[in-house]
Parts: sequence; C-alpha cells; structure tokens
Amino acid sequence: MIETNGSQSLEKALSKTQADADVVLKAARSVTSAVNRFRTAAQAGNLREMRPSITAAEQAITTLRQQFANAKDGWDFDEDGFFGSGSFVQELKETAVRLGVRIYEQDERIYCYPSLVRVLASDRVVEIDKKREPRLRPTVLVNLLKDRQRRPPRSKPEPFLEALFDAYGVLVPKEGRTSANLFGAGTVIKLLDVYRLLTLLPGQSKEYSRPEFARDIYLLDQSGVTVSKAGYTVSFPVGTGTRAPANTIFRIVTQEGREKLYYGIAFSAAQ
Repeated sequence: MIETNGSQSLEKALSKTQADADVVLKAARSVTSAVNRFRTAAQAGNLREMRPSITAAEQAITTLRQQFANAKDGWDFDEDGFFGSGSFVQELKETAVRLGVRIYEQDERIYCYPSLVRVLASDRVVEIDKKREPRLRPTVLVNLLKDRQRRPPRSKPEPFLEALFDAYGVLVPKEGRTSANLFGAGTVIKLLDVYRLLTLLPGQSKEYSRPEFARDIYLLDQSGVTVSKAGYTVSFPVGTGTRAPANTIFRIVTQEGREKLYYGIAFSAAQ
C-alpha cells in the first residue's frame, strides 16, 4: 500500500500503476514483434525459422502474462478507505497548493472559482458544476479546475438577476402594508427567503443547493450587471445580517481567497 505522511496517496498509487502499465506495454510490443516474426516465417515458408519463432513468441507471451499479473496485483489501493476518511479531499487541497490553485472546502463542496465540486465517492466521480467527471487523479483534476479558471464564467448574470427580481416582487409585499410603499424603495429582505422561493418545488433544494446559490450571487455581484430590465438596481446589503442566525447567511470564498458574506437583497428604483 502506497502511503504518504501516514495516509494513502492516490497520486503515487496511480503513478506506480501507470509505470507498471508501461512495462506491460513494452512486453506487449515484444509479443507483437515475436508473433510477426512467426508470421513472416510462415508466409515465406522459412522452415528454419518456424520453431525458433514459435519459441520466442511463447516466451514473450509468458513474460507479458507475468508483467500484467504484476501490474494487476500492484493496484491494491483501498478506495473505500481513502474516500471514506476524507483523504481524497485533503490530497486534492495539498495538490492545489503545489500547483498554485486556490480551492476551498465549504458546506460539503469544494469551491475553486468559479466551479463548485462535489465528491460522489460511491460512484468514483466528482461533479463539477453538476457535470460528472471521472478523472480523479489529483494533478489531473486540479489542472482541469485551473484550466476552467482561465475561461470566462459560464453563468449568465442577466437571467439570474431577473429571477431574483421576480422573487423579490413576490416577497416584498409580505414585508409591509402595500407593495407601492415598499417595492423599489430599497427594502431589504433575506436572501434565504429568496432561495426558499426559488427552490419551492419538491427536490429543488437538492438540484440547486445553497452553495450553488451563494456562488451565483457572488458571480452576479462580480459581473457588474446590476439593473433589471424594469430599471431597478440590485444591491446585497449585509448590515445586521452578520449577527443573524447562521442559516440565514450565505458564505462564499472569493477568487482572492477571502470569505464574503451575503445576507440581504434589495431593489431600488432609479432616481
């Protein structure tokens, strides 16, 4: 069992097995060469070469079988223990540090701007923004996330802003006597109420998690898109939200590695 700092290392285990596979491939090429020699002797009717080529092919095949058996036996990695202990996430974070990529673990998700990663240990995959990714070798996965950082975020802030505006329009009248008194006056409501409205249907909170909502709020906040089609300007006041119950706060780690809090949302009419 390959270990590092007292725990298994998936990177080292895969590197060793990759090297073992290279040895198998070399043995396979020897088999191909020996069988080609046998075939050439038969094609030309070279009887002097027939038996020697058969012997060489048999020896090459025996070597190939042994090398493959060695490679197979060499993969004794305890996958269940590795994922169950949290070692995969830890190794991923350590690999990211070495490769200069910022990733953070929060609310059972891994956040690597602008991507959210969820580990599906039982399926031996991760989900990156809800798309399954089977490539789990830490260096490969971190470089994949690094490549995604170089691209512009795929999120479209305009439709998300309109969804927030529509939800705000439903919720604001509940905060006072009339919507005319409150709507457009910068009335602050909790983002948690907006999130609950957007995920009202059964199962929607699983399909659209709190970390995903927080990420989308952050990306909208960073996009510079602030005015709805109806001409109302959005803002995300924190105010007394920092002293509010923890479940009303949405937290996100920014691209620079700082924690940012979101609590409220308001829409104000243009002056």
